[in-house]
Amino acid sequence: MESKKQPVPETTITRDISKLSEKTGNVYKTVMIVAQRANQIASDVKKELNSRLEEFSNFADTLEETFENREQIEISRYYERQPKPTLIAIKEFEDEETYYKQVEEPKE
Repeated sequence: MESKKQPVPETTITRDISKLSEKTGNVYKTVMIVAQRANQIASDVKKELNSRLEEFSNFADTLEETFENREQIEISRYYERQPKPTLIAIKEFEDEETYYKQVEEPKE
């Protein structure tokens, strides 16, 4: 999920929204493109995390019998340290790695 050129910042930084919206010509379109990409990234990360944690699930355990598994904790900590999907999506948009197309409004 990391950007190939420059690493994604792990904290939120201030950005000039007018520079971000130059590519689309509209602030709303820019925000929607970044938001949709962030949702895609979050969904992919969630699927990946669930598949990795599924290895540790034991359906016979009850809440009282559940014990902490060191590997499971390590995996969870790894995903907690990852940059937020929104930060990744903004970085991809800035680096022009996000594909989007603008639909023309029908002319009457």
